Amino acid sequence: MINRTMVRTRVIQTLFAYYQAEDSTPAQARKALLRSFTDTYALYIQLFGFAGELIRYAEQQMEESEARARATHTHFVPDRRFINNRLADDLFHHHELRHFTEEYQLSWDAGMNAVSSVYKEMLTTPFWKNYMQLETVTYDDDKHLFRRIYQDLLPRNEEIIPALEEMEVVLDRNHWATDFDVVLSYVIKTLKRFKEHTSSDSLSDQVPLLPMFDKEEELAFGQDLLQAAIDHHDTYMEMINRHLKNWDADRVAYMDRIIMMTALAEILSFPEIALEVSLNEYIEIAKQYSSDKSHTFINGILDQVLKEEKDNYALFKSYK
Repeated sequence: MINRTMVRTRVIQTLFAYYQAEDSTPAQARKALLRSFTDTYALYIQLFGFAGELIRYAEQQMEESEARARATHTHFVPDRRFINNRLADDLFHHHELRHFTEEYQLSWDAGMNAVSSVYKEMLTTPFWKNYMQLETVTYDDDKHLFRRIYQDLLPRNEEIIPALEEMEVVLDRNHWATDFDVVLSYVIKTLKRFKEHTSSDSLSDQVPLLPMFDKEEELAFGQDLLQAAIDHHDTYMEMINRHLKNWDADRVAYMDRIIMMTALAEILSFPEIALEVSLNEYIEIAKQYSSDKSHTFINGILDQVLKEEKDNYALFKSYK
């Protein structure tokens, strides 16, 4: 699930925190990097849990409606098709999901505003009305409903990001709000793989979760990149500073320096990665995590540094 772009981002965030903390050690930075990967995967697990929370909230609403009907002697016939949704039931009983939910001690208690908000919005959608009008509800109907909830409602709901930020604090997690869109796309990808099954099927065998990393070597890449940036910090910073003569060096954002330093660590320490790939990746990271014009500034400084390294025969990759 965690791809190389996300690994690079996590290394940059780890280095930023490492150099901001005066008493931090390389060992602590390595531990923080590993924790950041776990936090990202925990968000993947947490978002699956939203389905169960939505079902539970709907059941509470139905119980309240039944209580009001009894109190007022009003005829009320509950339609439990949503509460009995088979896709949500499969997610609840999925062995891997339950295991990781318990291991990471995850809960939506601090995010119930988002659950109630999405529920109320869901009741107004055409896809909900179509679902509730079906004479017979198939497993595909149940799955399609939740795909629409995850795909159409969660990304634009105004309560989701505040809920994730609150849960970050309560559950001691990081980057959930910033990772939401990309991790949600992996959740939707996984949901598409669910199919109707017999009671003898093992859900975890039938629909395994995405692994924490896209490829096994991504973890090693992240650890090696972090170490290279720490080991050669002074060298890379001196290379960068030489080309800040036309800038007020003290006013250059520290995040920009960290991005440039990490880019140089990758370019100079990983000969198997194409130069253009490295440059493009860090420019895109700058667009997302630094100021509006930082990507142009970073591109210009790196261009000057790499031309100098080429002239000094220090750059083993071809450069324009």
